[in-house]
Amino acid sequence: MKDIKFNNYYKKFGFFSLTMIIISLSFLFFKGLNYGVDFKGGTLIEIRLNSSDHSISKVRDVFSTSNLANLTVKNFGNDKDYIVKFQKQNLSDPEFINNLKMEVSKSFPDINFRRVENVGPKVSSELLKSGIIAISLSLAAMLLYIWIRFEWQFSLGAIAALFHDVIITLGIFSFLSLEINLSIVAAVLTIVGYSMNDTVVIFDRVRDNLKKYADLGIFYLTNQSINETLSRTILTSTTTLLALLSIFFLGGEILRGFSFAMIMGVIIGTYSSIFIANPILVRLNVNHRTIVKEDEEKN
Repeated sequence: MKDIKFNNYYKKFGFFSLTMIIISLSFLFFKGLNYGVDFKGGTLIEIRLNSSDHSISKVRDVFSTSNLANLTVKNFGNDKDYIVKFQKQNLSDPEFINNLKMEVSKSFPDINFRRVENVGPKVSSELLKSGIIAISLSLAAMLLYIWIRFEWQFSLGAIAALFHDVIITLGIFSFLSLEINLSIVAAVLTIVGYSMNDTVVIFDRVRDNLKKYADLGIFYLTNQSINETLSRTILTSTTTLLALLSIFFLGGEILRGFSFAMIMGVIIGTYSSIFIANPILVRLNVNHRTIVKEDEEKN
């Protein structure tokens, strides 16, 4: 059996995580998140120019002649594909997009409009609210499960690990100014489930070992439990990361944000299961008597 001294690094990684959370919250508070069209409303157009002689600045200048608010242009996958995003000024004009296409085609005869998405401000605010509700309900449901399945001390560890994962992942997105859209909400929900699953596996072993080794302190027992489940953790995380890395590099620009969020989530979730959830059990001094008492109350 492996005997890696994870418990010797609880304090160091705890300090590291606290620092990362403070930095992430600072970015979220002062810089905020880069909401996509799904959440702030507007129009997204994906175009392809058959010639690679054009530049982002030229594409931006052409679209700027139509007086579009908050116009952004960026390459999308290669030097021929572009994503153009802007706030739509006249939502009541049904010919807005057609007129825009005609104007742009005068400067780019070889243009191909591959995708057009419109989201109004009312719909975008409802999507944002629904996304927040979905994340909140998933957190609440999982925490309720932990509360019923384990003792309250384990629930606090799971709560801390989940919030740690979500806050740092969103902080990374804020720092890198990556776009937040509905696919990222789906990624965050998946991250929550993955992190909880990894935490529950270790917690199950901790609980079993608490019953088996009544005289062994929680500081050493958590370390033993992590080592006993380490091979499973490594196999699960590695195979998941291999699939996500394939999506990130080969899945195209549309899936890049989702796969990046998942990659960060798997790494951070695996880390928090070991260095966030378990140290809280140590801090709360969970022991054999705690488990026996809770079992007696439930029975």
